[in-house]
Parts: sequence; structure tokens; C-alpha cells
Amino acid sequence: MKLILVRHGESEANFQNYWTGWLDVDLTEKGIEQAKEAGKRIKNAGLLIDVAFESVLKRSIKTAKMILQEADASFVPEYKTWRLNERHYGALVGKNKDIIAQHFGAEQVKKWRRGFDEVPPLTKDNHFDRRYNQLDPRLIPTGESLHMTSQRVVPLWQDQLAPNLMDGKTVLVCGHGNSLRALVQFLEAVPTDQVDQIDIPNATPIVYTFNSRLEIIQKEIL
Repeated sequence: MKLILVRHGESEANFQNYWTGWLDVDLTEKGIEQAKEAGKRIKNAGLLIDVAFESVLKRSIKTAKMILQEADASFVPEYKTWRLNERHYGALVGKNKDIIAQHFGAEQVKKWRRGFDEVPPLTKDNHFDRRYNQLDPRLIPTGESLHMTSQRVVPLWQDQLAPNLMDGKTVLVCGHGNSLRALVQFLEAVPTDQVDQIDIPNATPIVYTFNSRLEIIQKEIL
């Protein structure tokens, strides 16, 4: 039973160095090539993807589609879920990270980026499109800590990912830096004071192999 975690390829926000969160930004040309390369690595490793999960943001969706195409798995079911969205950075969204660091200090920015319980300044209003219309408005945050992100990601593991793995399927999860950090922290039982050490590079497949009790028996980075 194998779980493949892949963060999206380089996005326009990664390139321009601003806080993205739930902003729906596109991939750069480099990000597109990174996604294709991730798919090739998965194929070359002999992995046969059976089902894919993505966030509802285009940088995740496009990365997943290119991975599936390169891995000869374009036909498999794909499920899009807000639970895999990037962490919501509240009022920091759209702001340049260097400018914010100059204003608030590098240490505070580090806490916002890497801390487990640190909540960024909240935004007063979300301006989202219809992709969230089906959600209870109380579920839509105005800013999240990594802990809060984990609380929405872990139910996806319990309700969707784990059952598919127990059915013997190889599962692709194409998410974002923090939604995948939250999932890795949960799967590996990483202490909260060590969460800042979890690094999820763009478009680098992380492959977990589980036994029948869903215990990790191998971790490989392709």
C-alpha cells in the first residue's frame, strides 16, 4: 500500500515571493516542467497510481494532471477537496514576504511560516468564488495556524486516503507545502516543537509504503 505525496510545481507566488494561501495562482513554466518531471520519476519507479486527490486550487490541479499524464495514469479517478488547500495566511495573503519581514521582523515571520500554533493576522473578508459555495461558511477560515490546517487535513486521511490504501490502492496526493506538512506531521507523529523541520520541496514525490495496519514501513523521496 503506497501513498505518494507531491507538492505542486513552482507557482507564480513562489517565484515572486509573496504569501499565497488560498489565492488561486498559476504555475510558472518552471513549475510545469517540475510537475512533468515528478510524473516521470513516479513512472520510472514502477509506481502505478490508482486514484488521485488534489486541492481546489489550480496549481495543485494542474500539477496532478501533468503527473498523471506522465505516469500513464490520466484515466484514474481524481478528487478535488478544499481540505488539501494551502494554509490560509489571513491578512498576509498577497503581501511580499521580504517586506513583511522588514515590518514585523524575521523571527515573527519565521513563526508564522513554521510554527505549529502561530496564527497570522486575520483577514476581515474573504473574496472567494463559487468553488466554496457548498461549504458551511463556518468551515472557511480567515487565517490558520498549521495546527488548524492539520485539523482539516486529518479527516481527509481518515475518510478517504486510509480507506483507499486499505483497498490496496496506490494513492497520489497533490497538495501544498503546509497541507502536506500537516499530513506528514500526523503520519510520522512528529512532535509539534519539531514541525518546523519538515520540508516539502516543490514537485518532489515522497513515497510511503504501509503494512496492513497502516504503519509506515518505508519512506522514499524520488
